[in-house]
Amino acid sequence: MTSGMPQPVRVVLASIFWMLAVAALAGCSFEPEEKIWEISGGIFGTTYHINVVLTEDRETLEDLSQGIEKTLESVDGAMSTWREDSELSRFNQQQDQSEWTPVSAELFEVLEAAQAVAEQSGGAFDITIGPVVNLWGFGPDGRPEQVPGDDELAQRLSRTGFRFLELDAGRQAIRARRPQYLDLSGIAKGYAVDAVARYLEQQGVDRYLVEIGGEVRVKGRKPDGSAWRLAVEEPVEQARQVNRVIAMDRNSMATSGDYRNYYESNGQRYSHTIDPSTGRPVGHRLASVTVIAGSSMLADAWATAFTVLGYEQGYRLALQKNLAVYFIVREGDGFETYHTPAFATYLIE
Repeated sequence: MTSGMPQPVRVVLASIFWMLAVAALAGCSFEPEEKIWEISGGIFGTTYHINVVLTEDRETLEDLSQGIEKTLESVDGAMSTWREDSELSRFNQQQDQSEWTPVSAELFEVLEAAQAVAEQSGGAFDITIGPVVNLWGFGPDGRPEQVPGDDELAQRLSRTGFRFLELDAGRQAIRARRPQYLDLSGIAKGYAVDAVARYLEQQGVDRYLVEIGGEVRVKGRKPDGSAWRLAVEEPVEQARQVNRVIAMDRNSMATSGDYRNYYESNGQRYSHTIDPSTGRPVGHRLASVTVIAGSSMLADAWATAFTVLGYEQGYRLALQKNLAVYFIVREGDGFETYHTPAFATYLIE
């Protein structure tokens, strides 16, 4: 993985010497100007862009860049299903998973959150659905030559079920009552955003925007005092268009949809989002769902859950849980949008 060199959003062309001289002549003290700096790179098969508000300090920016890269590599090494040597893959490869397996604190945190969302969503979010995801061609195995048949699908589906996975917080360990293949693709990226945010705060950075593959977390305000502005994307394939703009100075936002990652076979469209109750790609009218929550990890997981549930069930559950959710639903040749009351405060009219 490579990390892009930090680049300032705004550059002050005058030299530091010149500014000091002017300040001295004016009889005032010089205060370094704060700017927005971007640190970018690649991870998880996608890109990341981190904006931090700092005065100009190349050494600090380079240190932050290296720390961010190490933080993301740690998450990847713990939770990737694309790496055979990851902590998660090693558990998935165990033939006997009935004994308690100690795991790292970061992996246990994600598994615990995943199980909580699975329970609260009635199984719409289920990290054991990995074998079925792979069968449909959206995992490390690649796209199948033909669409799965009913018998093969039933066989794979019989190996799933989040309730077969057990967690022990005291031991910080996991086990499965029947062998499981865990897939954290619906929550790990969100956790990575939170991990980077925590790292930045540990380094004394208290104003930032962290974005990894579309999942975002922000804190504080920009140098001009304004909130960070984020776009909810129009769920169209041909181009990137803005549906709505929101403003935040805290919290996280995650979006899930079926308009980017899919394929077609014999005229049928197959979404990458698999319904754990049927083992089949979702086929309802919900095109995109955006969730705002206190952590990117939870926003990520809930966005996946609502994508599985569809608009009607999802909206009812979002109201029940008092979650901030924005739904974009296909209606004829266009889209209709709906949002919960908790989401309204973020919208810019």
